[in-house]
Amino acid sequence: MSAESQRISRLRPYLDRAEPAPILLKMLVGVQLAGLREEAGLAQDQAAREVGFSPAKLSRIESGKGRRPPTEADVRALLRLYGVEEYETSVLLELLRRAGEPGWWQRYDKRLMPEWFDRLVGLQEGAAAIRTFEIQHVPGLLQIPEYTRAVVERGLPVASPREVRRRVELRTRRARLLHRADPPQLWAILDEAVLLRVLGSREVMREQLAHLIEMARRPHVTVQIVPLDVTNASAPSFPITYLRFDGLDLPDVVYLEHIKSANFLEDRDDTEQYRLVLDRLADDALTPRESLALLERTMESRYAAG
Repeated sequence: MSAESQRISRLRPYLDRAEPAPILLKMLVGVQLAGLREEAGLAQDQAAREVGFSPAKLSRIESGKGRRPPTEADVRALLRLYGVEEYETSVLLELLRRAGEPGWWQRYDKRLMPEWFDRLVGLQEGAAAIRTFEIQHVPGLLQIPEYTRAVVERGLPVASPREVRRRVELRTRRARLLHRADPPQLWAILDEAVLLRVLGSREVMREQLAHLIEMARRPHVTVQIVPLDVTNASAPSFPITYLRFDGLDLPDVVYLEHIKSANFLEDRDDTEQYRLVLDRLADDALTPRESLALLERTMESRYAAG
């Protein structure tokens, strides 16, 4: 199979998805253009000069970090320069068109979806694997609505009932990601304190742990608990989300959330450090089977029904 055919075959699934993942598609367009430029033997500044772009503009296009996808005219100009055949051009332009379609989450108010959060949700929608560590709460993709409501009300005590309701709706919609026909692999590591911290009520906690147990039994979900009595655990004091995109030449992305902002790390040296942190956490944690048993014991002993 030619390099062109391989590229197209890997892109096809992203053209056929019912819901676009515009942030991922924008990155894909950029990665493909960078690869085609390199195949043409052109440095980034040379290519920019040939088509009349500034180097900064071409860098934004190739990184997929511009606020909007590049224009069709700009992409066509680059593809002509790189000598790309018409069929591959048509596929890449279709990818570009889909990158301009709004994702379901972009229909929410900007107050609920600041730019950094929009980016996270978009990346999660396109990820092949998501690894996460949480020290305070159950990961958002594994929360039940009642638990989410308690988290939102605790974190935003002055939020109106409507805002709380919309935030719960948004997080519940995000969780559908794990129920798709082609869900990502989710590997969640939780500090045991997450299981013991009562949010909402004991009844809510029981339902939340029951949901965790149900999800942990699914083949694409792994849950591990770092027990409180592991004194040498390498757990950081902040949550980590690590996203991987298989077979697409996209970099791994680490997401670190703050109170009103977030950092996205893509440099391999940076992401590799966080991958090693998550690997050490997995070693310190109970095995998935042991973690499932701890979840069941905690639900029955601490949050017994009735």
